[in-house]
Amino acid sequence: MADLRTFNVVILGVGFLLIFTAFTTCGNIEQTLIKSLDNGSFTGSGYDSLGIIYGVFSFSNLLAPTVVAVIGPQITMFFSGILYSGYIAAFITPSVWSFYLTSVLIGIGAAMLWTAQGHFLVENSDAATINRNTGMFWALLQCRLNRILTKSEFRKFVRSFDLSNLCIFVFPDHCLLLIFMFYLFKETIIQLLKTKTILLLSCCMAYSGLELSFYSGVYGTCIGATAEFGEASKGLIGISGIVVGVGEIVGGGLFGLICKNNRFRRTSVVFLGMVVHFVAFYLIFLNIPEDAPIVLKTNTQHKPYLTPSVSIALLCSFLLGLGDSCFNTQLYSILGRVYAEQSAPAFAIFKFIQSIFAAIAFFYSGYLLLTWQLLLMVILGFTGTLCFFMVERMQHFSVDLQEY
Repeated sequence: MADLRTFNVVILGVGFLLIFTAFTTCGNIEQTLIKSLDNGSFTGSGYDSLGIIYGVFSFSNLLAPTVVAVIGPQITMFFSGILYSGYIAAFITPSVWSFYLTSVLIGIGAAMLWTAQGHFLVENSDAATINRNTGMFWALLQCRLNRILTKSEFRKFVRSFDLSNLCIFVFPDHCLLLIFMFYLFKETIIQLLKTKTILLLSCCMAYSGLELSFYSGVYGTCIGATAEFGEASKGLIGISGIVVGVGEIVGGGLFGLICKNNRFRRTSVVFLGMVVHFVAFYLIFLNIPEDAPIVLKTNTQHKPYLTPSVSIALLCSFLLGLGDSCFNTQLYSILGRVYAEQSAPAFAIFKFIQSIFAAIAFFYSGYLLLTWQLLLMVILGFTGTLCFFMVERMQHFSVDLQEY
């Protein structure tokens, strides 16, 4: 049985790897791709699209636990994969209406997908394996093939896209049933939102949303808009994505191993994530022009404090990925441990808070200078880490009291 559950986690990780091969490519390069379109009638914005995705994502999490409970996590993930494919297909012949419509649809699909993923992961884990399985899943997810796709290769990919490829993305199980029974889980979600644990963790969840939007969409755009990188700047977007992925894989694999026997507490990993991110933010502040996120058709004109260095830019990419894996693996771990019997609504709340802050970040990213974006993440990251420490202390106190 233990081998079967481990196999299920591996299949889950591989399925998500394939789904997000295409989607994360969009997030990394779509703003740069849109700016390079020759079609003058296309007025869409990559930042607005990602903001819509995460905005719809956040509120769709209220419905997601019911869908997962009614039709099961496997079939939920299958139909969510279809919605993801529609977003990718919209790039074949770009138009504003299809671009934003599929942004709404993928937001709905994302809520179902991630809630089902959390539920399925907890189903196949126990207190002794939750850290290991979380790390294993995260490492597999971050081995995404999109890390090696360039802008031109992405265009070729979407033009040759075939919906029949969906069979390798997810694992189908049953037929789609009713999805209108929101009230079944509404009271459970409201009750969980009132608990001290969720209220404290919400700061850390919110920070994970801000840094998600930054490393998945904003930072790549900043690199591509840095004039000092010359003609290589657009190619560096893809390389940066690869390096972010390396950081995610290293973090997921390493923390899954060192935490599986409780040799390191979750607080140590989260503290490391905060330090790693703060170092990255400081280096980005020095290395990237402050107007890089808000440029439109021309490259940035402002000068950073240092002469922009490719090595420093890619080091920051690695640190962003490593720090992200620190926060996400430990959030999954503590939610799976504390809410093992209420995993679907707990993970829905996590994704609700994370995605609504990611949506906010994507909407302000096109208007706010890089300096202020970094400052916001520093403040919320520090607050979220302190709150995580308080929750972990509460859990250890509760365990000690029960043992006494």
